[in-house]
Amino acid sequence: MPRRTTTTAFDAASYLTSNARVEAYLDAVIEEGDPQAFAAALGTVARARGMGAIARHAGMGRESLYKALSADGNPGFGSVLRILSALGYTLTLKRRGEGSTAGRARRNRA
Repeated sequence: MPRRTTTTAFDAASYLTSNARVEAYLDAVIEEGDPQAFAAALGTVARARGMGAIARHAGMGRESLYKALSADGNPGFGSVLRILSALGYTLTLKRRGEGSTAGRARRNRA
């Protein structure tokens, strides 16, 4: 009789057990440059940390937070900042390295 293989649904939230993992996950999604993917990733992190607590700290309703951070959601910039703050993060800017494609394009235009 052949063996049966059982599988479970993958949920990235179950792997986000440390700040280092959360930061690596969000950094990887940011590098993709897809705003909807980033919103969904924030939703995954919020689920890992407790959606209700994040909603309270962000000053949002739990349902609103779920909707904003769904795959079809489109949270405003202010909401993203409040959610990041509730997760314990701030948004900072860092200049791209001179070796990046964008850096070469800027130099070529000058």
